[in-house]
Formats: sequence, structure tokens, C-alpha cells
Amino acid sequence: MVRRLAGIAGMFKVGGHLFSSAGPRGVQKLASLGTGIFLDLKFHDIPNTVAGAVSSAARLPAVRLINVHALGGLEMMRTAARALRARKSGRRGRPKLLAVTLLTSLDTAALREVGIAGQPGTRAVKLARLARQAGLDGVVCSAQNAGRIRRACGKSFLIVVPGVRPAGWGGAKGDDQKRVATPAKAIRAGADYIVVGRPITSARDPHAAAKRIVEEIARAQQSLI
Repeated sequence: MVRRLAGIAGMFKVGGHLFSSAGPRGVQKLASLGTGIFLDLKFHDIPNTVAGAVSSAARLPAVRLINVHALGGLEMMRTAARALRARKSGRRGRPKLLAVTLLTSLDTAALREVGIAGQPGTRAVKLARLARQAGLDGVVCSAQNAGRIRRACGKSFLIVVPGVRPAGWGGAKGDDQKRVATPAKAIRAGADYIVVGRPITSARDPHAAAKRIVEEIARAQQSLI
């Protein structure tokens, strides 16, 4: 898949599924193909444990983005940021550290079930502010929350938007994303990066599907000029 999408995708996301199967060697193999990597392992534990995990992740080649869960709290995020800054940077510089605000599979009802009151947007903005306070580089959030987070946290704060679904995409059976947006909407909302998985990986022609998304991004960026 990486070979088929080389030159189209800006980087490739390694999540829990792939990392549990292939581990660090899988990351090293992707890096050998010359690709940048978003290591999407969403660390969430006590501060010392997360700091160690982030430090280890930063040693892996070609990793440009690493994330933790903002719900781990201010001290956990602050300790992770310190651990990353303590590492020597290579030619590319250190990876950027992001905080996941709220999963895009969670809506208001699902949040209430786990004891989080209020609207997802309000909670996401509060968590983004906390991540910025902790010294993180940005957040992962839904497109619906990106605009408010951009206004709250500034232009230099990175925003990565997952749950991206192109218009007209039929969807896979059992698609669990609830707060979704098209590529164009995500870009216009303020995303620096968008994350697209199944609309590309499950397409009959992943190369063509990715190319259409890149073209939609370009049109959205042009409309903002």
C-alpha cells in the first residue's frame, strides 16, 4: 500500500493494529521506503510510563508525529513533552507531539456514558488548551472542533483531523466514525493535516482514491487564498 501511494500521501499512519502486529520493525521497514510516519499509538498512562513510551517512539526512524491522550491530564502531557525535548534531534528535528482530544467515534451520548458532561466541542477546546499549556505542539480533533481550537490556541498550533470521509463515499459496513467531515470541510475548518484510512485502503483503486482526495484538498486550499 505504501509503495502504491508513494508521492501522493504526505505521510503514513501506523496505528495500534499494525504496531501490535509488526512492532518497531514495521516502522523501520516503512522508513526504509522513504516515507514519513505518524505514530498513532495514543499513549495514556501515568506520567512516567508515557514519558518513557514517547522517548522510545522518538527513537524510531522517520517518525514525524506522535500522540498521547489529552485525558491523561496536564502532568502526563507535560512530562511527555519534557521527555521529547530532552532527546537529541536528528536532521529532521524532533517529532511533533500531539494530544488526542476526543475520539471521533464518540458523540454526546457516548461521552455521557463515561461521565463526561457537555458538548464534545466544549470538552475538546478545553483539552486543547490544556495540551498547549503542557507544551505540546498540537492536537488531534474532529473537523467540527477545529475552528474553535484554532481560535483558542493560535495559528502555530498543529491541528490533525481524523474521521475524514469524502462526499459520496458509501462507507464500510459497521463504520464506527460518528463525527466526520469531507476533506474540503476539514481543510476549511483549519486542519494542518487530515487522516484518511478506509476510504483509501478499502477502495478498488487506492491510488485513484488518494489522488481525488489530494485534488479536493488543493481546491479547498485555493478557496482560502
